Amino acid sequence: MPRPIQATIHTGALRHNLARMRRAAPDARVWGVVKANAYGHGIERVFDGLRAADGFGLLDLQEAQRMRDLGWRGPILLLEGVFEPRDLELCSRLNLWHTVHCDEQIDMLATHKTHQPHRVFLKMNSGMNRLGFPPQRYRAAWTRLDALPQVDEISLMTHFSDADGPAGVARQLRVFNETTRDLPGERTLANSAASLRFGADPAVRVDWIRPGIAVYGSAPDFPDHDIAHWDLQPTMTLAARIIGVQQLAPGDTVGYGSSFRADAAMRIGVVACGYADGYPRHCSTGTPVLVEGVRTRIVGRVSMDMLTVDLTPVPQAGFGSEVTLWGRAVNGAVLAIDEAARSGGTVGYELMCALAQRVPVVTD
Repeated sequence: MPRPIQATIHTGALRHNLARMRRAAPDARVWGVVKANAYGHGIERVFDGLRAADGFGLLDLQEAQRMRDLGWRGPILLLEGVFEPRDLELCSRLNLWHTVHCDEQIDMLATHKTHQPHRVFLKMNSGMNRLGFPPQRYRAAWTRLDALPQVDEISLMTHFSDADGPAGVARQLRVFNETTRDLPGERTLANSAASLRFGADPAVRVDWIRPGIAVYGSAPDFPDHDIAHWDLQPTMTLAARIIGVQQLAPGDTVGYGSSFRADAAMRIGVVACGYADGYPRHCSTGTPVLVEGVRTRIVGRVSMDMLTVDLTPVPQAGFGSEVTLWGRAVNGAVLAIDEAARSGGTVGYELMCALAQRVPVVTD
């Protein structure tokens, strides 16, 4: 039989979370962000759950082609724009909208031969200091684009760096609004955190929101708030089974480096999941897991193919018992991916995207 580990993508949870983001930002249209192969879930697997989105945001042309192959005829936005001139030809063929964040991309458009003008999103660097024109150069970039016959409509965008924390969005919003005050065009500003925390403000939600991580059931401002607070549901469950049981005496150690030592007699379960499956090696003793839906913990180090869990809270558990590493257990109990990620010193995004190819994936 196959090794007893499996990831499940929950279509109903995707629909729920997308609807939740709409409620957070009333009247705004919603980009469903499916970059990084839909945050590790698989574009083809999430499509049914997210087809109610108004458009899809992604990074590369291969992903855009996959969306068109699925039958999506609505807007697709390349969030980083094009990388070389020939990309514009595929933008024309696939009817893609694309971000413009630097002079080189405007230069590419200026020499591009097309019968169909392009819809572009001019990005401002309002303080994130990744991509985008600084405010003092933004209007000049808009003027250059507006003069090109290759360009049709120009939309305006920026990205918030601190929407998930105490700094919020006020400073960047002020910079953006002051710079674009009389410029025409639709606007898109808000990521997941900004949409959930500030989406009631029409100046934040504007025309389009761009939720990513929240759509996939992770709280963008965890640990200040969890998914229950935001009424989000897990969209990915990683579950495995116990393939062995050991009885420890006081003083016995577990795993490489003997990093865990039992201070009393205890049973541990050996689980068919390790860092080669995408589970973080740094999630050591104390990381929460669910065994048969009951909350317990990892003990010892995660190894390549196995990890070990404390069975003390679940005395009935044994060989073949289900272990939920993150997501929803069979009995309905939930372990948010954010909790596992925090124990590994990372965020839910990384765990989703790091799921290994050897792990079978199904949808429900």
